Formats: sequence, structure tokens, C-alpha cells
Amino acid sequence: MAKQGAKKRKEENEKHMRMLWNLILICNAIYVVLRLGVRYRSVSWKHGLGLSVTSAAYKLVYDQLAAMAKPSYDTITGELTDGGFDMNTGGLCSYLHDILYITAFVQIASILSDKFWFTYLVIPIFAFYKLWELLLYPFFLQRAKDDVPMDEKERKKMEKMERKANRPKFARTRR
Repeated sequence: MAKQGAKKRKEENEKHMRMLWNLILICNAIYVVLRLGVRYRSVSWKHGLGLSVTSAAYKLVYDQLAAMAKPSYDTITGELTDGGFDMNTGGLCSYLHDILYITAFVQIASILSDKFWFTYLVIPIFAFYKLWELLLYPFFLQRAKDDVPMDEKERKKMEKMERKANRPKFARTRR
């Protein structure tokens, strides 16, 4: 009974990965049929490169998500110990899903116009934003609090708070 959560998560992950696989197959099939089949007169080497880029993006993202969703089993008994990573959580898993969905959108929308390939620029722009927000700005551009000059009023207020914090605290007891 204790492993019901792991079994349920394993089943949810299998269902979710099947849905993603179907999404990839459908998008690739639509692109090949409509771009290379129906609109074959407008096909150039760039479209083959685009299909290669989207296929590589699908493969990298899907393989990473599949590795995260993979359940683990006990080596001795073969019993299910963990159902895999919860695919509904945020963080890296959410970013990988975003990349997959952006890739699907770009692939389908590029059938209508080649300008939709510029939508792929959203991914590196967002990556740079997160890098800036989490790593670059806090470590290189924020001044330390000790370096900030204080005016007389702020300095006196800070000293008063420090004196108050250093005072001994007495607990009141009932007699």
C-alpha cells in the first residue's frame, strides 16, 4: 500500500510521455505533409535545415524529460521504489516543456511564413534573462550594504536598533 503513490506517478508519467511523443509525431507529420508535400515549390535547403533543427530540439528535450520521468526499481527485489519525477512541477521540467511547445509552434507556424522562425529567439532571450536575474546581477552589479553611504538620520536609527538588539532580555515569570 505504501507504493501506491509511486505506481500512480509512474502511470501518470507514462501517459504524459505518450502525449508528448504523439505531439512530436503529429507536428512532424503535419510539417512534412504540408511544407514538403503541398508547398513543395517553395521548399529550399533552409526548410530541410529547419526540420533538422526542430527534430534535434525535440530529441534533446524529449530524452531529458524521459530520463526525468523514468521510474527506479530496487536492485534486489525489483520492486518499484520511485515513480519518477513529477512532470507537473516547475523549474527545469517546466522550461523543457516550454521549449518543446515553442518548437511545436515554430514548426507548424513556419508552414505559413518563414518569419515564424524568429520566435525561436524567445528561448535564448529568456535564458539570458534568467542568467542575469539569478547570477550576473546579484554577484557583479549589486553593491554591498556596507558600501552604501548612510546619512546621519539612518546611521542613528541603525545604532539605536543595534543597542536595542544587544540589550539583555528578561523573561517575565509569574509568582
